Amino acid sequence: MLLKLLALCLFTSLVYVPIAEARIRHYKWEVKYEYKSPDCYKKLMITINGRSPGPTILAQEGDTVIVEVTNKLLLENLAIHWHGIRQIGTPWSDGTEGVTQCPVVPGDTFKYQFKVDRAGTYLYHAHYGMQRESGLYGSIRVSVPDNFTEPFAYDYDRSIILTDWYHKSTYEQATGLSSIPFVWVGEPQSLLIQGKGKFNCSSASLTADTCNTSNPECSPYAITIIPGKTYRLRVASLTALSALSFQIEGHNMTVVEADGHYVEPFVVKNLFIYSGETYSVLIKADQDPSRNYWMTTNVIGRLPNTTQGLGFLNYYPNHPRRSPPTVAPAGPIWNDTAPRLAQSLAIKAHHDFIVTPPTTSDRVIVFLNTQNEINGYRHWSVNNVSFTLPHTPYLIALKNKLHHVFSQTPPPEGYDFANYDIYNVAKNPNATTSNAIYRLGFNTTVDIILQNANTMFANNSETHPWHLHGHDFWVLGYGEGKFDMNKDPKKYNLVNPIMKNTVPLHPYGWTALRFKADNPGAWLFHCHIEAHFYMGMGVVFEEGIDKVGELPSSIMGCGETKGFGKP
Repeated sequence: MLLKLLALCLFTSLVYVPIAEARIRHYKWEVKYEYKSPDCYKKLMITINGRSPGPTILAQEGDTVIVEVTNKLLLENLAIHWHGIRQIGTPWSDGTEGVTQCPVVPGDTFKYQFKVDRAGTYLYHAHYGMQRESGLYGSIRVSVPDNFTEPFAYDYDRSIILTDWYHKSTYEQATGLSSIPFVWVGEPQSLLIQGKGKFNCSSASLTADTCNTSNPECSPYAITIIPGKTYRLRVASLTALSALSFQIEGHNMTVVEADGHYVEPFVVKNLFIYSGETYSVLIKADQDPSRNYWMTTNVIGRLPNTTQGLGFLNYYPNHPRRSPPTVAPAGPIWNDTAPRLAQSLAIKAHHDFIVTPPTTSDRVIVFLNTQNEINGYRHWSVNNVSFTLPHTPYLIALKNKLHHVFSQTPPPEGYDFANYDIYNVAKNPNATTSNAIYRLGFNTTVDIILQNANTMFANNSETHPWHLHGHDFWVLGYGEGKFDMNKDPKKYNLVNPIMKNTVPLHPYGWTALRFKADNPGAWLFHCHIEAHFYMGMGVVFEEGIDKVGELPSSIMGCGETKGFGKP
């Protein structure tokens, strides 16, 4: 009888565990330009409901998020991408102008609706032109289901977005990038921690109404913590250009999550983070509670000409504006790539949350990353092809079989492996442009090998963070030098590789990825550096387009879609 009762209790506990019903999280946003001083220098920036960063989207795994966005930019189109959300069943809500939708024109309201199918740390940001770096970005925090226990414990949860900040408008930058002679955007003026930085107003002859270090808008961002407690910091980067390190004076950070996936924990003093990446780190408030501590962020991978970003870790009950008694610690050496590569290699899937990749792939595509010229204009290219967006978004063109609106010539799947010298400026720097796409067999397994090389300047190879829309991928490995198709696949980590949506390609190195083409739609894969994507550093994958549902008319209205969906 006792055994029967135990069995009944066990059965009951398994079947009747209460699970919260999925909810709808509804947001209404107004997007407009306002004069703000995030680093004490007054300039126009894009705000959401008057804020930058915009409101944090809070949801639970399984919820549906609805965001109604009204474009009040007056003279500028708009699109918002939900970075890390796979958009399973809703590829038209990916928010990628030219790929999944027509842009939202001034005065219009557009409704994004999608399901958040996995807990984790994600982002949203503009995906029209170079608009992201004007301030249109924010956090998405998806909590675990009620009956789920995460593999680490903490008392409080906080989010931080790191960005770089330019004083020139995106229009000025884009014009320079598209000019002969070429005018590079240069290094950013400031680094912002959660939208706050401090430009040295005395470094230029600026009046107080233009640059004022006493403006409360640029007071250092402070996170208040209670002594003895453990904090989960969700640290993300949405820089336009800069690779960064992030550190907290006197505190180690334990990395526990990357791009929505649990990590086998490891401890860092400097967290290296690239544009589009998100991490969760745990910190313990176990230092002298009588003072505050610096949070700092520094440029790495480029010769820094940007002031260090500063914030406060505020130990309660100290005043959150009380400056630490120490000098802000310097960051790591900017051009030391070894620790950056070591961190990349250290990121493995948590032992209780391993998603084993397929042991082999159906297709291998190699992407050589190069800087090139086309008719005297500077470009970035993949396999000597610089990407351009068509006037009719791919998703709509593919679904409606408008094959004439983009090139049907398949783009190259590799380069001249034997003869191309990745360590020197290319003998022939010329490239071509194309808006052709890569068509993937539905449910096939695809390997992507990102191969870095020298730019058009001697002894220079840049870091490129690559982001894939609509998917997570397994990071199979990183290496230095030229990828060897015969030897290097034997070194792949097929045991516990981390899954991510954004990954760095280190200077003169390679990065190997694997993903399943199992999400019907058209998906962008691109360098997350604003200027690099603007200059052509990206590709589009198509998969299972016949399985995509009926497209909403709201995504149409540009190119050959004018009038589509109207009676």
